[in-house]
Amino acid sequence: MSKDISKIMKEMNCCLTLVCPRSLEERFIDHLLGHPEWVNGFSGNPIEGHSRTEKLPTIMEQVRGRSHRIEIRSVMNIDDARALIAHLKSEETNPDIAYWITPVIEFGRLV
Repeated sequence: MSKDISKIMKEMNCCLTLVCPRSLEERFIDHLLGHPEWVNGFSGNPIEGHSRTEKLPTIMEQVRGRSHRIEIRSVMNIDDARALIAHLKSEETNPDIAYWITPVIEFGRLV
C-alpha cells in the first residue's frame, strides 16, 4: 500500500457489535451496505440471546428461555461507528436491538 493511500484511510480503531432479532437481519445488512462511507465490511453470525427483559416471540423460544438473534460485527473507525449508531437510532428505534463498541488495538490483513 502506498503512503498516499494509507494517509487517506481512516484508522480502524473499534469494533461495533450489533445484536438484533433474526427477523431484522436483512434490514440491518441493507443499512450497512447502504453506507460504505462508514462500513468497509462486516461479519454476521446467528446467536441465541437471553436476558431478564428478553421478548420470546415463539413457543420454542419461550420453552428454551432464549431468543434467536443475529450478531453483526464490523471493525471500523470510532467516528464512523458513532455516525452509524446515530443513523440506526433514527431509523430503527427498537429496544430489542443492542449494540456495543469496543477498542481495537490492531487491525490488518495477512498479506
